[in-house]
Amino acid sequence: MKFAPDIRKTHVDSPLGALVLAATDAGLAGLWFDDQKHQPAWADWPERADDPLLQQAVTQLQEYFDGTRISFDLPLDLRGGTPFQQSVWQALLHIPYGVCTTYGTLSSALERPDAVRAVGTAVGRNPLGIIVPCHRVLGADGSLTGYAGGLGRKAALLTLESGASATDDFELTA
Repeated sequence: MKFAPDIRKTHVDSPLGALVLAATDAGLAGLWFDDQKHQPAWADWPERADDPLLQQAVTQLQEYFDGTRISFDLPLDLRGGTPFQQSVWQALLHIPYGVCTTYGTLSSALERPDAVRAVGTAVGRNPLGIIVPCHRVLGADGSLTGYAGGLGRKAALLTLESGASATDDFELTA
């Protein structure tokens, strides 16, 4: 992934572990668990806990974990991915709170039914975990598979959202 030169970060604790959030002038560009797979080398990014966008993201995450927020209202900067990755990440944004889908259903919704593995790889490289809800994607048999932040965290996020009924169906809307 490529990140804009104006990127800045902050660290925050969550009920599921320490998080790193990153933003650019265009929007929130990253949210990773401190120990997750596929994270960038952020050591040289300036720490900006006072950044208004990062503060807003922290507040919305706290509301999400408290169970009082079911969607995020933040500008996002997903430019760091390939066009295909960006299309997958945009599709993830259409999976409603409390609803699960499969990699195959997501692949079909993107009109790429033969690209299930590529979709899975793009989901795994999602730079904005939780906010771009890759945790809502399950294996074909409904099993918990693949989550860069760890399957225990994926299960915890799905449990948090379990107040709504889970289904395998969703539609992409423009």
